Amino acid sequence: MRKAILKTNLVAYFCRVNQNEIFSINSEQVFNEHALATFKHQAENCAVYKSYLYHLGVLPETVIQVADIPYLPISFFKTHQVTSDNSEPEIIFSSSGTTGTIQSQHLVIAVKVYEDSFNTAFEQFYGNIKDTCLLALLPSYLERDGSSLIYMVDALLKQSNHPNSGYFLHNQLELFNTLQQLKSAKQKAILIGVTYALLDFLEEYQLSFPELIVMETGGMKGKRKEMVREELHDILNAGFGVTAIHSEYGMTELLSQAYSSGNGIFNCPSWMKIVLREANDPLSLVKNQQTGGINVIDLANVNSCSFIATQDLGRLYADGSFEVLGRFDHADIRGCNLLVQ
Repeated sequence: MRKAILKTNLVAYFCRVNQNEIFSINSEQVFNEHALATFKHQAENCAVYKSYLYHLGVLPETVIQVADIPYLPISFFKTHQVTSDNSEPEIIFSSSGTTGTIQSQHLVIAVKVYEDSFNTAFEQFYGNIKDTCLLALLPSYLERDGSSLIYMVDALLKQSNHPNSGYFLHNQLELFNTLQQLKSAKQKAILIGVTYALLDFLEEYQLSFPELIVMETGGMKGKRKEMVREELHDILNAGFGVTAIHSEYGMTELLSQAYSSGNGIFNCPSWMKIVLREANDPLSLVKNQQTGGINVIDLANVNSCSFIATQDLGRLYADGSFEVLGRFDHADIRGCNLLVQ
């Protein structure tokens, strides 16, 4: 009993320290130090990850650099409770999935970590939300429970001081009039929308609002045929009168997001990193400016697993930015902000 209590206290201490420090990471060296400490912790305390390492024949004590860390296949979030803390989760996020598919679940022990992650990243990429009018066109997400995206948008909407910030479901005329008012007032505004809903809106209304930030969250949700990114962004650029379409790369299994300010090139916040693995050898990594499977290090996942092998294909550049090229064959379609090219 005493050992169990001691272990619980150590877990709590580790998580508290990481939560206080990860969002101020300012160098690759500091990132690597946190990543290795997180690996050691999760290799011992995350039962699923510990078992995975055992079956790979990887001894945690032999992992002395970040490049040696194995990545947990993201599919484990569908079949297991991926957690490194036995406390009751404060919230459970779930993926949208499709009919007949198993949803991923992310047991979030401390929701404040998620809040700190998206608040810090959003301000890093887009400035203070209090100065921004945020408009959300996310019908598919609002029509189900457990969406981490809706949790984030809800929180950002509450922080925005602008009276026109809010959700727009099927009231397209109201959204159009609001956008026109914001343009006239020269108000900084962000429209975040699921792809098919943005296209539906543009079939009824067109405008020229060059200062507007349009952020598509990806996915047709079975409402429309999938489109290549260039074609989609050309339509959105013309319809909203903007020169670039922003995007968000996030998913149920992560507590951090990467953002693109155009051309499908994403950048991560300082506590998140993308590395690529060989398509035919998932335990081997590839070098910069090559293509491969996307692995993510998300240090905000301190209470679950920070080292995730996704089902996405990508290209990584020397500066750490990346683009998403599609998905592996037989990977089930889900709402994780991707467009197959």
